[in-house]
Amino acid sequence: MSLPLIALFIAAFAFGTTEFVIAGVLPQVAEGLGVSVPSAGYLVSGYACGIAIGGPLLALATKRLPRKTLLLGLAVAFTIGQAACALAPDFTSMLLLRIAVAVAHGAYFGVAMVVAVGLVREDQRGMAVAVILSGLTVSNVIGVPAGTAIGNIWGWRATFWVMCALGVAATLAMAALLPRTTGSSTKHVGLAREVRVLARQQVWTSLILMLMLMIGQFGLFTYITPTLLEVTGLDENLVPWVLLLNGVGATIGVFLGGKLSDWKLMPSLITMLVLQTVTLAVIYAVSPYPVPMIVAIVIWGGLNFSIGTPIQTRILSWTADASNLASSLIPSGFNVGIALAASLGAAMLNGGYGYRSLPLLGAFAMLVAVIVAVISHVWEGRSSASPPVPAAAE
Repeated sequence: MSLPLIALFIAAFAFGTTEFVIAGVLPQVAEGLGVSVPSAGYLVSGYACGIAIGGPLLALATKRLPRKTLLLGLAVAFTIGQAACALAPDFTSMLLLRIAVAVAHGAYFGVAMVVAVGLVREDQRGMAVAVILSGLTVSNVIGVPAGTAIGNIWGWRATFWVMCALGVAATLAMAALLPRTTGSSTKHVGLAREVRVLARQQVWTSLILMLMLMIGQFGLFTYITPTLLEVTGLDENLVPWVLLLNGVGATIGVFLGGKLSDWKLMPSLITMLVLQTVTLAVIYAVSPYPVPMIVAIVIWGGLNFSIGTPIQTRILSWTADASNLASSLIPSGFNVGIALAASLGAAMLNGGYGYRSLPLLGAFAMLVAVIVAVISHVWEGRSSASPPVPAAAE
């Protein structure tokens, strides 16, 4: 792994940790700010909205800035935001600060993935995307448990001070390791062209695949703890270990997906979508049985992130000539999909279907994804189209 990619990974790890660690310290935050735990939950949904809406807008507004300058600015905003969160006097200020950091988060991942694929050869793009994505998975395996433990020992404000220190480390790493030739966003690409590239079938079908992937993942993952407790019958103390194994599987899956993306992207993607459909059906079948369920959950976690890598690599490849809007839509699409998945899962539960039915929702979504991916691949083959050449930078 090259040093510039390591710098981008550190920042991705920082952003990923601050997004997810709030769940680990939510009760303490609620008590400290004088609100109920459900009210404090808006710190999670507000962050997702900041990524989904603010990220693309910020990416477009800053598209003429040199990318290294922009990445450093986003890292500085992250660092200041963590310190401000640690000092937040009330819930409203905390919510607004979280949303501001989320806007930087959404812009960062869009820009960082474009920069990452520009730092490597064309046959290494998938692995470059995997490095950035691994920041999210490793944050769940290491960052979130560590941040939660710090919050439990020294209080939730200490968690954000540590995140501030991590932001300083990420800023210094990118300042030292990213090359100056990282350049800027495409100089002469207007908004109209940014929007037009989204009409390429490889792009909009990939966004559909992303949406289906999120339904297949978070329709169940949102309610994974009560599912493991009530359907599988696991002891409460074992649930964190299952989630840890799921995170380990996800981290392995990211890099597997990167390798497969650089080998045969669409055949690999279609195969993994089929395997994920089968895996979710297996989860439904074995959910009452602890050992098979745990094994299936680990495999499911690995496939989730192995599928995400080629989808994002494909979007970046087919929007290389106007990448600002499309790249920023990737984290937006993920968060919209997460929100939709959680809502669909809630609707099923409120409809009386029970936790065991949730994998069937995911299996149906993945079946739709298989059909869309096959049609898109055949369509692309018949058109003999090739990905665009990246536009010249300033």
